[in-house]
Amino acid sequence: MKQFFSILVLACCSVPMMAQWQMQPTPNDTLQPVRNLGGGKVAFSIYAPNAKQVGFGGDAMPWGKPLQFTKADNGVWTAVISDLKDGVYRYNFTVDGVKVQDPKGALSAETSALANIGDGKQFYDMRQDVPHGALAQRYYFSKPLNALRRLHVWTPAGYEKSADKLPVLYLIHGGGDNDASWPGVGCACNILDNLLAEGKMKPMVVVMPNGSIPVKNMMDEVPLFEQDLVTSIIPYIEDNYRVLTGKAHRAMAGLSMGGMETMEAILNDNDKFEYFWVLSAGWFPAQKEQFEGYRQRLNKAAPGIKKNVRQLVFTQGDPEDIAYQNGLATLKLFDAAGIKYEYYTAPGGHTWYTWRNNLHQLAQRLFK
Repeated sequence: MKQFFSILVLACCSVPMMAQWQMQPTPNDTLQPVRNLGGGKVAFSIYAPNAKQVGFGGDAMPWGKPLQFTKADNGVWTAVISDLKDGVYRYNFTVDGVKVQDPKGALSAETSALANIGDGKQFYDMRQDVPHGALAQRYYFSKPLNALRRLHVWTPAGYEKSADKLPVLYLIHGGGDNDASWPGVGCACNILDNLLAEGKMKPMVVVMPNGSIPVKNMMDEVPLFEQDLVTSIIPYIEDNYRVLTGKAHRAMAGLSMGGMETMEAILNDNDKFEYFWVLSAGWFPAQKEQFEGYRQRLNKAAPGIKKNVRQLVFTQGDPEDIAYQNGLATLKLFDAAGIKYEYYTAPGGHTWYTWRNNLHQLAQRLFK
């Protein structure tokens, strides 16, 4: 039977992110901020349609030769450096007198300042009196993407000295973020350290992959990531970490776009996971043809889901969550297919305020 709960969440900082809505496309969507034109010429671009002046700084800046930016009709400003040797360079823009780090840079999501508002004693804060696990940044080769990809892996305190094999949670961020988001603004490592020290969760390995893939249509990421997860990420983790294998020892949770990717795994890979948590996500009923396609796929997958999945949980940040209506429409498809699930809501909307609490709740319920 479906269960409805309201979770009281604690106050903490939140960071807005791209997610469960249909955004109006802009030239920024496909902008390449750095383009090697060959012959030592490199173009630097930034989308700033309302700016009056754009400048440039950093290691790539030619000495004594200020760059002249020109603005195209689409709002993109561009300047070209004529003689730049091969190498690695720091750079930044100045927009109307304000220094701006490139918002399209490869690591832009990791350079945002974080403001921790609170008393320092919350479930997501780093504590001095608990053992801390290790966070590793690892690279693997993705077969379906034919590219080197990065992920983060949290292992619990004492993992290095232990001989025990542990279950694995695959924890996915939302659209516009990357694999550094959960251990960063998501405070995942602090949450897990604290829960383990309190004896409230089972020891586990937590894998935080990069669910963002550079494609023109964001929704095209969903099947690509699911393929990457199954064919490359899981094998990489099981080859390189001391973990238990088989569906009883795997869980997957994702927020927003990561929730869409989690639902893709529910449809295709329910024989590989016993635990699924979908956070602030749902298919789009307004896209009728696509929504009908998901309905048909869900009905086809229903027998496997009923047989294999031990725990299926959907959460949302109350009606202010931008995915709220999509989520409710999606749950009706699960109802019609006769698939049992739990449903939680919590005030906080479509923000990390909600998702940190989600992780705090779900980590306590896995592998028990």
